[in-house]
Amino acid sequence: MAKALTKSQIAATLAENVGITKKQAVAVLEEVATLAYKNAKNTFTFPGVGKLVLVNRKARIGRNPATGAEIKIPAKKVVKFRVAKAAKDAILGAK
Repeated sequence: MAKALTKSQIAATLAENVGITKKQAVAVLEEVATLAYKNAKNTFTFPGVGKLVLVNRKARIGRNPATGAEIKIPAKKVVKFRVAKAAKDAILGAK
């Protein structure tokens, strides 16, 4: 399996394809990330890729796998990424 692209590789590819400098491409990536962090509470959509969503998980009962003892897992907020249909079709191929 191929390795994941690094931030600098993504910036270099983006800079080459769009016709901007690598420094500008890095700035764009960082600004998109900052924007996503600030707006994740209200759902941040990255067009064609997916969206970041804040989800409230309910409290529940779990089990310690080592001892089998029941434990309480408290309610908490988690961030989830939902992949867009367009991205799924592009990666996996349309049915």
